[in-house]
Amino acid sequence: MTEQAETAIILALGTNLGDRLQNLKEALQKLSANIKIDRCSRVYETPPWGYLDQPAFLNQVVTGRTFLKPQQLLSFVKQVESNMGRVKNFRNGPRLIDIDILVFGDQTLALDDLVIPHPRMAERAFVLVPLAELEPDLVIPGQKLSVREFLQKVDTDNIEYVAENTTTGLS
Repeated sequence: MTEQAETAIILALGTNLGDRLQNLKEALQKLSANIKIDRCSRVYETPPWGYLDQPAFLNQVVTGRTFLKPQQLLSFVKQVESNMGRVKNFRNGPRLIDIDILVFGDQTLALDDLVIPHPRMAERAFVLVPLAELEPDLVIPGQKLSVREFLQKVDTDNIEYVAENTTTGLS
């Protein structure tokens, strides 16, 4: 019997409803059921993106490892969102929790419901700021530039550090 290897992954978490810091903590605890969390960025408050008439977000990036395959991971993170009470409203609208798969090992994947690496991560400061804290020299699979180089191309003026991280109390 062949032993399945763990895959290194990077996830982005965001929330702008309710107790935002607690939402991040709860998401990490729930994610730990199928993901070994290695590192968490600090937490940043960021302005809304896309749809602007909504509260500011708290955003964080985490690195970890999982035995799940890409679509299993997608199903799992969507289940975590649902279990936490996320209700789908409209694109870029307010949300209790949002969990995006940024990177899955060195894989590239383009399915109807899942694109890896995340197709818009290199243009979003709310992802790049916390990601650069953890993996500044990472070259995103399929890209030529590092996270640090992409970060230099986006506006980070309204992004503020608000908390060390949300891993306190996680085992």
